[in-house]
Amino acid sequence: MNSTRTRHPRRATRRLVGLAAAAGAAAAAVGLRRRHAAVAAVRPELRSPALYLPVSVGSERSLRVLRTLMAARPSPTDPATMTTDHRTTDGVRVLLHQRPDRQRPSPAVLWLHGGGTVMGRPEGSTAICSRMAAELDALVVNVDYRLAPEHPFPAGLDDCMSALRWIHDHAKEYGIDPSRIAVGGESAGGGLAAAVTQRAVDEGGPELCFQALVYPMLDDRTVLRADHGGRGTFIWTPASNRFAWTAYLGHPPTSAPERPYAAPARRADLSGLPPAWIGAGELDLFLDEDVDYATRLEAAGVPCELRLEPGTYHGADALLPDRGPSREFRDHMVATMGRHLEPTG
Repeated sequence: MNSTRTRHPRRATRRLVGLAAAAGAAAAAVGLRRRHAAVAAVRPELRSPALYLPVSVGSERSLRVLRTLMAARPSPTDPATMTTDHRTTDGVRVLLHQRPDRQRPSPAVLWLHGGGTVMGRPEGSTAICSRMAAELDALVVNVDYRLAPEHPFPAGLDDCMSALRWIHDHAKEYGIDPSRIAVGGESAGGGLAAAVTQRAVDEGGPELCFQALVYPMLDDRTVLRADHGGRGTFIWTPASNRFAWTAYLGHPPTSAPERPYAAPARRADLSGLPPAWIGAGELDLFLDEDVDYATRLEAAGVPCELRLEPGTYHGADALLPDRGPSREFRDHMVATMGRHLEPTG
């Protein structure tokens, strides 16, 4: 006797949907527990609800969203300074930060904003730039360099070098002491600052007296590592790093030799570079490459002050600038730069 089984496709579909939802909820719960464990490693003063949001840039679409968010984020200005929008001789847009009563000749600082070379604007660095202008009595030149992937290497670096040459060539006009010019930047801007320093030395100038590298993005080979030691959970992730380096280089990173200045950490000989300050957090994806670069600078005879922040993630000082650890981190960088910008005569 034959029997037939009645099929209920709708019931089966509902069951599959229910199983998928349950699996998704379980995965979300596991992810949330991992996130809580990761946040627990952060210094209490630097914890924020934003750390529970897994933000990453891994596509053109997410890049557009993050660019919009970064452009809308305000940056406070030191009331003791004024900011002027300007174009260099080569047409590079810069923001000039200075005190109205700036003593001349004064030092100058070339500052390069962060954003993985793929996003960010100089306006996002107004707070630190206006602070340096006020406390160091310096002209701070904040560069609006071209971004990848629309403008891959060396476009952004060329803009930064153009701005540096403009500072040097117009030193007398703007009341700048050409022997007291420093370069600095955060994240990708720190990497560009390192590349500017290397290229300026190789090209015989303009001379720089100091480089401030704030959790700098120095080494594309970090992308090739499978194990990051639990770092890179917050703000700047391995996925974001891969996307950014691929966009900037114009190809995915490999172990093969890279073009000079594209990834500053690849430079074999670091001798002859100006003194440096490098700061990074122990939860930062860039920690290993930053510590290695600082160690190699010292080994090459270049004075380098390395500041490591416990329980600190990438960009914490920018996300929570009013918290104690953030203020201390920035205070140390500005104070160190100030010592190197003092007149030598």
